Amino acid sequence: MRHVFVYGTLRAGEINDIGRAAARHGIAAPVLLGSVALAGELYDFGICPGMIAGAGGGRVWGDLYAIDDRLVPVLDEIERVYPGVDTLYQPVEMEVELNGLRYACFYYPIAPHAVAGLPRIESGDWVRYRRDRDRLSA
Repeated sequence: MRHVFVYGTLRAGEINDIGRAAARHGIAAPVLLGSVALAGELYDFGICPGMIAGAGGGRVWGDLYAIDDRLVPVLDEIERVYPGVDTLYQPVEMEVELNGLRYACFYYPIAPHAVAGLPRIESGDWVRYRRDRDRLSA
């Protein structure tokens, strides 16, 4: 069992919903432990966000899940993470505190240079931002 922090399209109800990804591969459903904010900034890449860890004093909202180890390669594929290849997203290990407990987890931030010229998501919440953006453009 591992823990993962998801802040974008892997969140429940989004296009890469972590629960649906597990179900498609016959892997046990992830267990939502709760919502948490990490230090960082969030940027709009159009169909997905990118998080710069620890940047700018902002907060990025997401969800912490306990997952079956077999789900990790599925998430890597969704995030286009390949061994030995420098890609947009790179998994990073860290500790997250939730409800007074600490969890070792991983997540997928991006390199700071990748956000040049992209709009910052001031709220730090991809789901809220995407819904508002899509509603306004409809």
